[in-house]
This record gives sequence, structure tokens and C-alpha cells, in this order.
Amino acid sequence: MQLNAQQIERFDREGYLFFDSLFTTREIDVLREEVPRLYAQRRVENVREKGSDAVRTNFAAHMYSAPFARLARHPRMIEPVVALFGEPVYMHQFKINGKMAFDGDVWQWHQDFGTWKNDDEMPEPRAMNIAIFLDEVNEFNGPLMFIPGSHKLGVIDAEHDTSTTSYPLWTINHATIASLVGRGGIVAPKGPAGSMLLFHSCLVHASTSNLSPWNRVSVYLSLCAVSNHIRRFKRPEYIAHRDFTPIECLPDDCLLRDYPVALPWRDGTPEAALQPALAG
Repeated sequence: MQLNAQQIERFDREGYLFFDSLFTTREIDVLREEVPRLYAQRRVENVREKGSDAVRTNFAAHMYSAPFARLARHPRMIEPVVALFGEPVYMHQFKINGKMAFDGDVWQWHQDFGTWKNDDEMPEPRAMNIAIFLDEVNEFNGPLMFIPGSHKLGVIDAEHDTSTTSYPLWTINHATIASLVGRGGIVAPKGPAGSMLLFHSCLVHASTSNLSPWNRVSVYLSLCAVSNHIRRFKRPEYIAHRDFTPIECLPDDCLLRDYPVALPWRDGTPEAALQPALAG
């Protein structure tokens, strides 16, 4: 999938692109049907909400789930990022965020590159998220909120929040957010399952809790330019991957056909992936 000149200009200006209904219902059903099986497992990759058994984030499903391993090589998700960076990309992080009905907690205001820089020593913001909705996203079930244009400001001062939720983030204070919103406003892209988002790693974003009766599950591929790979292996490998091999795309129908894919963690997460390591 190639971006046109208008889309590239909009991404540069606003820091994100939204593609309504890019994946078909049949394609999304393949992924959605796999999620309950993944969430039910007592694997370390499942991070649960504080005070609840609901899964907040599932990490690295592409290492042990065939449908998500194929999604991790899908040209509709990989090719636009390769084109924007002008070089191959590797998978820095893969997660299925489960903003579950009634239980999904907040994600505080943050920049992803802030965490990747501080925790992983990623040199430059030559990495970004590309996500697809597995459920409809509406105004009630905790949609992702962006501050358009905030990526233009580079890395913004942040504090390491390890207590608000079950997953630590480098978060931005309220005064700074108020100033940024006064400058750029807030948008919350919404749409049916199968829609796709692409957003810059310095774009400031957040989401509210989900008090609605509707799940809001999304899959995020965090793709990094190979030359920009992380230098510190402080976090477990299932959170920040250490394999910088360029992703090779499968054919466009890969969610509907049984293309062979490697599943190296199918029988369990290797001990080495659970521990910090010295950078290579």
C-alpha cells in the first residue's frame, strides 16, 4: 500500500493518518477470534489491569500466534512506514491493547518515543505506531486522542509514572498538555473495525477509561527503521525486541490464507527474553 502526496503532506503536518475500513470483516474476524485464546493464557506477555483480571496489553503475540504473525508481515501495515522512512523496518514492539468494556483503564498523556528513548536508548524518532481496530471505536469506549501537530515539538519533558496504572509510562504534566491543546486542539479518530491508524512516535496521545459496554481492542505494530535500532536492552525482549532483522512482507491476502510463519515462542517464552541483557 502506497501513500499519495496529499497523505504524506497531511502526516507531516498533523502527525497521523486514519484509514477508514482498510481491512475487511473477514480479515478482522480472523484476528478477533484469536484474541480470547491469547487473553486467557497465563503468560507473562499478558499485562492485566490493576485490581482486575482484564487484560490491558498483550505483548509479542506475533511470536506465538499464527494469525498475528501474519499480520506482523502485512503489506498494508508495513509498506507505508517503509516508504516514509526510506529504509527497511523491524518490529520494535507488538501489542494488542484490550480496552475492555467497563474495565479498560486510562492511558495517560505521553509520547511513545519518550519511553523508547529513555528506556531503550532508541537514537531518533524514526519509529512509529501503525494500528488496526478489532472493534468499532466510538466516543464512548475510550478512543485514542491525539494533539495534532505536537510531533513537531520533538521530545517533551516527561516524568516516569509507575503508579497510576499497571503499565509504566513517561507522562506529560497537565500544564504542558493544556498549552499543547490550546495550540493544536484534540482529535479522536473513530470508525468501524478494520480501520487503521498510523501515527508519529512524538505525537502526544492518551485515552480515557472505557465505561461503556463495548470492548475497544486494537493491535499496534511499533515499527522502527533498522538503522535506528535500540541500544539498551533494559526491558524484557517481549516488550522491546532485540531482533533487528528487516520485516519481509507476505502477500496482501495473508490473513485469509495459511502462509507459513515462524512461531519461535509457541511453546513458551524463552528465559533470555524475560531478562535485561547487554546490548550487542
